[in-house]
Amino acid sequence: MKTAFFDEHDDNMSGVAYKNIHIRKTIIAYFADTGNATIAELCKETNLSVPKVTTLIAELIADGLVKDFGKVGSTGGRRPNIYGLVPDSGFFLGVDVKHNHINIGLIDLQKKLIKISKNVSYKLNNTEESLKELCRLILTFIKETAVAKDKILGVGLNLSGRINYATGYSYSFFHFNEDPLSKVLERELGLKTYLENDSRAMAYGEFNCGVVKEEKNVLFLNLDYGLGMGVMINNELYYGKSGFAGELGHIPLFNNEIICQCGKKGCLETEASGRALITMFRERLEAGSSSALNKKAGDDIQMEDIIKAANNDDVLSIELLAKIGEKLGRGIALLINIFNPELVILGGALAETGEYLHLPIKSAVNKFSLSLVNSDTQLKVSKLGEEAGVMGACLLVRKRLLEYSL
Repeated sequence: MKTAFFDEHDDNMSGVAYKNIHIRKTIIAYFADTGNATIAELCKETNLSVPKVTTLIAELIADGLVKDFGKVGSTGGRRPNIYGLVPDSGFFLGVDVKHNHINIGLIDLQKKLIKISKNVSYKLNNTEESLKELCRLILTFIKETAVAKDKILGVGLNLSGRINYATGYSYSFFHFNEDPLSKVLERELGLKTYLENDSRAMAYGEFNCGVVKEEKNVLFLNLDYGLGMGVMINNELYYGKSGFAGELGHIPLFNNEIICQCGKKGCLETEASGRALITMFRERLEAGSSSALNKKAGDDIQMEDIIKAANNDDVLSIELLAKIGEKLGRGIALLINIFNPELVILGGALAETGEYLHLPIKSAVNKFSLSLVNSDTQLKVSKLGEEAGVMGACLLVRKRLLEYSL
């Protein structure tokens, strides 16, 4: 396993050995994406000779990654053998860290979801204790699976805020070490680890397994305690120069004195996010408004409580969601005018309120965006919901470990 995926980082490796690693990745990726194949089909895919491909297949069989499935049917002549991946030869772990819980899952090389645990209780704080608890939960999940740890080829971990996936640094959470957070996690978990911004990972999951069909230019909006966005341009995630593209919540849309989490004033997030919803709700309760949550202490009310109340027809919750939706719609109209996307996907916890948020967003988008532009843009709700981030994290690790360049 290590030979197939990680030896390319050996400084003493020769050019020939380095190229062989990439060819092996090409073959594994072909099996994973296309299915079983013959030597002749693999020769066509890699532009290599039959002896070379045969040797590489033998090595992959010895590593336990590939299996010879025997003769394939033929209309005449000598029947060739067909080869493919061993179903349980490798896995990828995805961890999606939320404000008050985590979602964690495992997929195999062929993208099949093997196990998922959603809404695992966890409090995200920028402390050593919170980081240790996160590692403990991940290791517990691994232990509870029937998969040997040495078969997990990599871990993808999503966090909100500024993440530079290329360097492995997090600038919003757990940034109290000189080493990149990815390296700190690798030491704690004993597994190759990649970091990703949560919204971008959710977007990638939705792009691959959700509502995206033939669309190539898509915006995914993560509507949660904060606001994030993943951008797909021509079927590729867009990162920007430093990897921080998609900070939807920090568009300076309002002329207010509310201090945002980023330290600025007037951000979209200050009036159109889960945090803003909580603040508005508590203020209305203090002013005497009636709600099904009246009996709950104001400081104890969380976004999830308000969402649940709205879905149970609580009038105050529905009213405030409509206000949030109208302001979000203004921000989305701005994005539509700039990007002219084929599809805008609403994801995250707030999207689970359905039409209570969707309708005011749609109304504001129609009001504030150019009609010639928005007429070509579909607006849909995430299909994967809580699974989007887990699938995105798993698939991005898979992609990065199977990337090759011949």
